[in-house]
Amino acid sequence: MPKNIFVIGLDEFNLALLKPIGSKKSYEFHSLLSVEEVKRREHYDPDELLGTAEKKLKLFTGTIDGIVGYWDFPTTCLVPFLNQKMGLPGPTLESVLKCEHKYWSRVEQQQVLTDIPKFCAVNPFETNPRSMVDLAFPCWIKPVKAFASQLGFRIHNDKEFEKAIEIIRQKLSHFAEPFNYFLDQVVLPPSVAGIGGDWCIAESIVSGRQCTLEGYVYQGEVEVYGVIDSIREPNRSTFARYQYPSQLPKRIQNRMGDVAQKIMTHLKYDQAPFNMEFFYDEPHDRIWLLEINPRISQSHCDVFRKVDGASHHEVMIDLALGKKPEFPHREGEFGCAGKFFLRAHKDAVLKHVPGEKEIQLVKERFPGSLVNIHVKEGMRLSELPNQESYSYELGYVCLGASNEHELLERSRTCQEYLKFTYSPS
Repeated sequence: MPKNIFVIGLDEFNLALLKPIGSKKSYEFHSLLSVEEVKRREHYDPDELLGTAEKKLKLFTGTIDGIVGYWDFPTTCLVPFLNQKMGLPGPTLESVLKCEHKYWSRVEQQQVLTDIPKFCAVNPFETNPRSMVDLAFPCWIKPVKAFASQLGFRIHNDKEFEKAIEIIRQKLSHFAEPFNYFLDQVVLPPSVAGIGGDWCIAESIVSGRQCTLEGYVYQGEVEVYGVIDSIREPNRSTFARYQYPSQLPKRIQNRMGDVAQKIMTHLKYDQAPFNMEFFYDEPHDRIWLLEINPRISQSHCDVFRKVDGASHHEVMIDLALGKKPEFPHREGEFGCAGKFFLRAHKDAVLKHVPGEKEIQLVKERFPGSLVNIHVKEGMRLSELPNQESYSYELGYVCLGASNEHELLERSRTCQEYLKFTYSPS
C-alpha cells in the first residue's frame, strides 16, 4: 500500500519535484492546506487553518503516514502542532519555536555558543523604543518573527531607526498575532516571557561570506548533507543567488557543522530537517550563526537535484515517516548549480513581463533550467506581497553548469532573454 503524505502549502513547482519521489517510493501526496492559505494572505488565523487541516485529516479514509511542509511561518508551526496531535514523528512545537523566535533563539544560543552577535529586545510600540537599544549603530532591527527578510532594516542613525519603527508598527500585526497564538501553546522561560510576536530584536552587524547548511536530526544525531553559498548584491542586504556546492574550505564547513550539532542538540530538536545560515569572517577566522530555520529550504531543492541527483524533499519525507534519510551525493548531471533572483529596486508599474516565448528560449538554450516569473504586466511593485525591505522579487532562474564560470555566463545570457520593462510610478 502506498504511504499517504499530507503537504501544507503544496504548489505546482514543488509538486513537480515530489512526483518523481512518489513514483519511485510509492508515496501519494495530498494537499492539506493550499499555498494561498499559508503563504499568499494578508492575515493568518491559526484556529481557522488548524480547523481546516484537522477536518480534512478526519475525513480521510486511508492511513495518515506523514505531514510535511517546506514554507516559512505559519507552516513551520502548523506541521509540528498537527504531527503532535496525530501522534506522527516530528519535533516538539517548543523546539521549533526556539528556532523561530529570533530573540528566544539568541538566548538559547548564547548558552552554548561563543560567536553570536550582540542583541537586545525592543518593543516598537513603546513611547521611546530607541532607549531600549543598547547597541552601537550600525545595527539590524527586525521582528522576532518574520520571513524572507520582511521588516528587517539596517540602521545607521536615529533618523533611520525612527523610520523603520514607523513601518514596523504599521505592518507587524501580519506576523505578530498568529505567532502569539503558537507561543501561547508552550511555557516560555522567564528570560523570554512577555517578548511576543509584537516585539523586535536589534542585533549588531556581522558580515563575511554567507552560506546555509542543510541538515537534519534523526534520533538525536545531527547530520549536514549540503552547504550552499548565499551571494548578496552590493547593498549587502539582498540575495543575488544561491550557489551549490559551497566554495568555502572544508575545514570551515566542518566547523559550522560542529556548531549545528551543538545548538540543535541543546534545543532538543529532533526527527526533522533544518537549515542554518552562517557568516564566515575570513580575516578574523570567525564563524557567526545568523539564524536557524526548522525546515528544508525549498529554494535549494533544484540545486540539490542538479548536483546530487535528488531534491532534498526526500530528506523531509523520510524523517516525516520516521526513517533515517539516505540522500545521494554528487550523482547529478551538473558540477554546480545556482538559483538566480530576478529583481527590481525601485517602485514602478510593470509594462512588460517575460512570456512563454522568452522562457522557452532559456529552456532550449540551457536544458534542465527552470524559470519562474511571479509577476504580471500592470502590477505595481510596491503592492507585491511578502517582499523584503530593499528590493522586489520578480522571479528566478535555476541553472546548472560544469563550473562557476560557466554558471555565471549562463546567468548573464538568461538576463538578456528575460527582460522586464516599467512605467514610472
